[in-house]
Amino acid sequence: MSHLGKWLFATALAGLLPAVSYAEEMRHETEYRVALAGLPIAHADFKTEVIDKHFTIKGKVNSSGLADLVTTISAEADVAGVVGPQKLEASRYTLYYKSGKKNHTYDVVYNNGNVTSTTTTPTPRRPQNWIPVADGDLKSVLDPISGLIFSANTNVCAQTLPIYDGETRMTLKLSPKGSKPFSTEGFKGDAIVCSVRFKALGGYKKSRTDFDYLAKSNDMEIWFAKADAMKVYAPVYVRIPTKYGTVTITAVKYGA
Repeated sequence: MSHLGKWLFATALAGLLPAVSYAEEMRHETEYRVALAGLPIAHADFKTEVIDKHFTIKGKVNSSGLADLVTTISAEADVAGVVGPQKLEASRYTLYYKSGKKNHTYDVVYNNGNVTSTTTTPTPRRPQNWIPVADGDLKSVLDPISGLIFSANTNVCAQTLPIYDGETRMTLKLSPKGSKPFSTEGFKGDAIVCSVRFKALGGYKKSRTDFDYLAKSNDMEIWFAKADAMKVYAPVYVRIPTKYGTVTITAVKYGA
């Protein structure tokens, strides 16, 4: 799954983020399942801590089942920042991603939403058809984890999300698609369904057919559930079409 795989695993981590309250102290753990064409390919454990409006997020995703027959993939993410009045405001995002024997660490520092530094270890060798990220596209951006959490008074499906994951700058444009019932441990009710249009602006090879496939698709969705006690919306289900089949990311525990 290579580069798209890294993004899918980061998206899985985003879905795992529990609703964050404004209480002085809170700890929360959530579980998540990732499947390809209905077959399990990954599981995850996710822990969040909020103390005096400062949050830290630590997540782990490991491939399993069918995916391990091809290669072993794992990811660990750390996000830190403050709980703002409308959203989580990250100050640092780090992703450690391992696929087989290859591993990379992506480290991004933010200040008021603007990227002040970004580092990839080891230093990558870019091909000639690499499309770089323009400096102007690193202003007013979101990390791929806390960027998918919204306050309860937000029109969720009216959002256009400028995401930067340490390598690729992408835009996710959400549009309303109604609501559907959703039930899992800790939640039972209606989820808001948003269709998603994907566009990569930079930080990828021009020849990436998987990005082209995703950009042309109308079938990507994110479902958001409201946690009344926490007064936020967070993802509980993600549907991502790929050339290899549909990837689904489903919360098996939410807000409990």
